[in-house]
Amino acid sequence: MAEQQEQQDAAAPTADDALGYEHARDALLDVVRQLENGGKSLEESLALWERGEQLAKVCQRWLDGARARLDAALAAEEGGAPQGE
Repeated sequence: MAEQQEQQDAAAPTADDALGYEHARDALLDVVRQLENGGKSLEESLALWERGEQLAKVCQRWLDGARARLDAALAAEEGGAPQGE
């Protein structure tokens, strides 16, 4: 039951899904800087960590999508090129 909920949560669109890769990456870098600087309460640090995890997932989805597009373009190029040329 919990696994099904996790899958639904992972598939549900969030506001972060609208972020571009560069924006999500920059926001993630800001979270990392804040965590590295310290001085935050435990609750603030946990919230920042959770935000960082969300942003990292957004970045990974962008990178996975880019890899899939590259793989598809390479496969089409290989499949569409005449043999012997």
